[in-house]
Amino acid sequence: MSPLMHSLSTLPAFATYMALAIGMTVLFAIIYTAITPHAEWTLLRQGNLSAALAFGGSLIGFVLPLGSAIAHSSSLPDCAIWGGIAMSVQILVFLGLRLLIPDLSKHIESDRPGPAAAAALISLAIGILNAACMVY
Repeated sequence: MSPLMHSLSTLPAFATYMALAIGMTVLFAIIYTAITPHAEWTLLRQGNLSAALAFGGSLIGFVLPLGSAIAHSSSLPDCAIWGGIAMSVQILVFLGLRLLIPDLSKHIESDRPGPAAAAALISLAIGILNAACMVY
């Protein structure tokens, strides 16, 4: 088998894992925007930098451990389970941030980037730890 054909033989697995990753990322975005007290999509469409920072940090904080789950899982169901764990952790991070940064949603709605950037960086930090802790 030629090297090109060998590489292309894994294309179905790539497509399957990519579909799962995109689906889980969309699901995360839906859940995250549903639990935020502010109108996330409206603020993003209006060009609110604070909303973009907070949402983007949370999204990256989720996809980092999702990438780890993809790289280390033994099967698609295993990957989905660990992706669900990654999602749960990042949702808990947001809920914790609401306690740590009082009026976080009001800061985001008012486009105050300081609290939003802090939330984004904390989400990223926890996402990195989450990814590192996924030991199989």
